[in-house]
Amino acid sequence: MTDELDKSIPREESLMEKIAEKIHDHDSSSSSDTEHEKPESPSALKAKIYRLFGREKPVHKVLGGGLPADVFLWRDKKLSAAVLGVATAIWVLFELVEYHFLSLVCHILIFSLAALFLWSNAHSFMNKTPPKIPEIHIKEEHFLLIASALRNELNQAFVILRSISLGRDLKKFLMVVVGLWIISVVGNWFNFLTLLYICFVVLHTVPMLYEKHEDKVDPVAEKTLKELKKHYMVFDEKVLSKLPVASLKAKLG
Repeated sequence: MTDELDKSIPREESLMEKIAEKIHDHDSSSSSDTEHEKPESPSALKAKIYRLFGREKPVHKVLGGGLPADVFLWRDKKLSAAVLGVATAIWVLFELVEYHFLSLVCHILIFSLAALFLWSNAHSFMNKTPPKIPEIHIKEEHFLLIASALRNELNQAFVILRSISLGRDLKKFLMVVVGLWIISVVGNWFNFLTLLYICFVVLHTVPMLYEKHEDKVDPVAEKTLKELKKHYMVFDEKVLSKLPVASLKAKLG
């Protein structure tokens, strides 16, 4: 009798151990499931948010970074205000006062050279130190970098214009035609200097405002682009697809 009791006790203990292991495994699996079901971090969610023009970098990096981006985004308010003030003064001089560019450059040089000449000759009589005029040397590397960047942009523009001229991309052709037509209309409203000044003011204000309100602007821009894509698909289906472009491509090819 005692032997039977001794045998039944370990069996019960082993059965209880198995049940406990199963409960432990179930708890661990449920905890792992809850870990997988945890909400994503705010940074991961923010990365999935649509950004205007599909950008993945901050606005500061998109503008090139460095001092120009700081000026356009008003990181240094005094410097940005000074740059905008100088641009406004130049526009007022040339557009409203109708001052000529060559006359302005000559007058600035005359005033600067006369002031430096008098200061250099009068320092001995006034017991003041002579002006320290630095030696200015323009490095060849800067001109080469600018020329190389300009050459790359021009080559890319020529490639696009050639592909459009050969009738390979109807979408680009329509975009270029519409863009040139808009520029011609705007050119009738303003002269070249005023247009440059307007573009400068836009660059000085729009990126700064967009950076402050990008979380509100991006969803609206996403909806607008979706609607434009829908309208373009309808236009493509009803108009562009019926044009004899495919046959022309086959003949050219």
